[in-house]
Amino acid sequence: MKAASRREARVKESRVVFRGRVFRVRQDVVEEPALPGSRRPQLRAVREIVEHHGSVVVLPVFSDGRVLLVRQYRHAVGDFLWELVAGGIEPGENPRAAAHRELEEETGYRAGRLRRLLNFYPTPGFVSEKMILYRATDLRRGRACPEADESLETRAFTRSQLERMIRRGQLRDAKTLVGVLLGRGPGRG
Repeated sequence: MKAASRREARVKESRVVFRGRVFRVRQDVVEEPALPGSRRPQLRAVREIVEHHGSVVVLPVFSDGRVLLVRQYRHAVGDFLWELVAGGIEPGENPRAAAHRELEEETGYRAGRLRRLLNFYPTPGFVSEKMILYRATDLRRGRACPEADESLETRAFTRSQLERMIRRGQLRDAKTLVGVLLGRGPGRG
């Protein structure tokens, strides 16, 4: 059975309106499929899409259960945020290799075990980016080497500290919320 989310729109017109280093923006005129069983006809709309190669997110968990986060300034929101390790997947790069690379670059740690937990779309209304979440365990200290445009602080937090941070609105990054909340559920091995 074909899921409704797999039905595709018919693109009538498409043009790239911006090309950047990390993403590009295109504007499409589309006819989107109607929901199965709906009496409503197809919808014709103009959609602006941010095209992104995808990213990895890493939930680094120490043997005592503490989770390692990074803190950095995010200009788009004008504040410092505590976040899980994350970064873009380079064209042609294996996502698992990207997760190992990002973990070591941002924190200096290497993972003995890296388990894929899930894929998700953080902003599907207008961004094509798919994030792949990994759980990293058997962590070994190495040497961090952040990119030239990154200034990072790292700190390990207990589960209770993270839960308090969520309740107080101190963890505000969607990928971090997904990872931390999923990381406390079943199948944490």
